[in-house]
Amino acid sequence: MCIDIRKTCKCGKHTIQLHMRDNILGKEVVTDLYCPACSSHVEFDHKSMLCDNGWIIAYDMTLARFLIAARLTIKPDQVQPDFLFDHGYAAWQEMYPGEKADILEERQKIISLMQEDQQRYLSEISKWNIERIKRLKKEGWRKVQHA
Repeated sequence: MCIDIRKTCKCGKHTIQLHMRDNILGKEVVTDLYCPACSSHVEFDHKSMLCDNGWIIAYDMTLARFLIAARLTIKPDQVQPDFLFDHGYAAWQEMYPGEKADILEERQKIISLMQEDQQRYLSEISKWNIERIKRLKKEGWRKVQHA
């Protein structure tokens, strides 16, 4: 089972859902969230922050290292912000913040084909997803790089 949390960026414009894999870490590990608008005012600390296309997640690395070391027997010095994000212990619920809302209309058009022509639907949904992943990789979204 995995828990997710919602965090609002510092400027208050966006509330983002984060995935906390296997309940290893609690919501306290994510101390701050900055969207591209409010991240420009932040002094980036690579020891406790992760940047993904202008979005910054700030972590309590002392707590994260303690919990990861205790629950997964991983050496604390191996636990860095990129480890937390790339292994899904504290990462976007989606491929990028706001993805669900962004793709809703596109997806609905393709899903409507299911009733008309299932073969075409399968072909279109597959093609759409492949193209979407290619686009997201090109845009540099971190979570998509591992997809």
